[in-house]
Amino acid sequence: MGKINAVITGIGGWVPTYILDNEEMATLVETSDEWIMERIGVKTRHVLKPQEGVGTSFMMKKAVKQLLDKTGANPESIDAVLVATTTPDYHFPSTASLIIGEFGMKNAFGFDMEAACAGFLYAMETGANYIRSGRFKKVIVCGGDQMTSITNYEDRNTCPIFADGAACVMLEATEEEYGLMDSYLRVDGKGYDLLHKAAGGSALPSSHETVDQRLHYVYQEGRSVFKHAVTNMADSVEQIINRNNLTKDDIAWIIPHQANVRIESAVARRIGVEEDHVMINVDHMANTSAGTLPLCLWEYEQQLKKGDKLIFTAFGAGFSWGASYMIWGYDGSKYADNPAEFYKEGQISREEWYTKRGIQF
Repeated sequence: MGKINAVITGIGGWVPTYILDNEEMATLVETSDEWIMERIGVKTRHVLKPQEGVGTSFMMKKAVKQLLDKTGANPESIDAVLVATTTPDYHFPSTASLIIGEFGMKNAFGFDMEAACAGFLYAMETGANYIRSGRFKKVIVCGGDQMTSITNYEDRNTCPIFADGAACVMLEATEEEYGLMDSYLRVDGKGYDLLHKAAGGSALPSSHETVDQRLHYVYQEGRSVFKHAVTNMADSVEQIINRNNLTKDDIAWIIPHQANVRIESAVARRIGVEEDHVMINVDHMANTSAGTLPLCLWEYEQQLKKGDKLIFTAFGAGFSWGASYMIWGYDGSKYADNPAEFYKEGQISREEWYTKRGIQF
């Protein structure tokens, strides 16, 4: 047997039907559409309305169901399910176990990974390494978060940023030169003061005091995080380009974590890639943390062609960051029966785009 690569063979995704736009956001906190668009670039965001017993796994199960339907994979053929999330349904059991149980994947193992907004990048490399070992043939990698569950709607600097959503990919073994070719992943452990959720862990267990002090929400010093994100994401992409002997002209798509439209633009400028080669959906999806990278793939699938060279990059709490190089393994039109028109390109209206995904607009 030759060298084994791990290639994506399908994508599934799901976002909640409820859309919170900037006008409604302005009724919750002192802000405006103009202020949000200028600083963040988010117009709308999907929100999973609070329901008893419904959390991140609810969205991921929807995405996995779509993935299984699209690829025709038998649940019993799945070897592993890896979940990247910061907002699991429970501390335990794992979100992965809930997905495995839902679909009767009786031959699979699974676990959750937490690397905040860089989580999917890390999980994808982990899943690829299981495939490369030769012992596993099909691995589902999920990324997603219910960020609104840890968003403080009294903090005008953070609440417009976050949203809910999840997506997943099927990784399969191949001996062809397609798939995840290289990853550059790093953590420096220096970012706690600038980006964290203070309470709810073993260091500061939940209590009346932690709830009263609103310590169960995301805390972020946006300006400092912005600088670190731009520098580290751009540097990671440069590392991947240089050590794989790529030129910027070789790259079909840069897929950055969707934190802020200004971050995406700044990263593109620093590495010298035109913005029409950068996947961007933060304007209508906002920041879904571990969900942003796979949700970009979900939306842009029809535009992907076999052999396209992609570079993913992300930055999250910890600080954790990195980049990955992938050679895409199929034409997106392969799944033409699953609506993937992209309204940003003007092919169809935004309302039609959502309707084709069963989302009420």
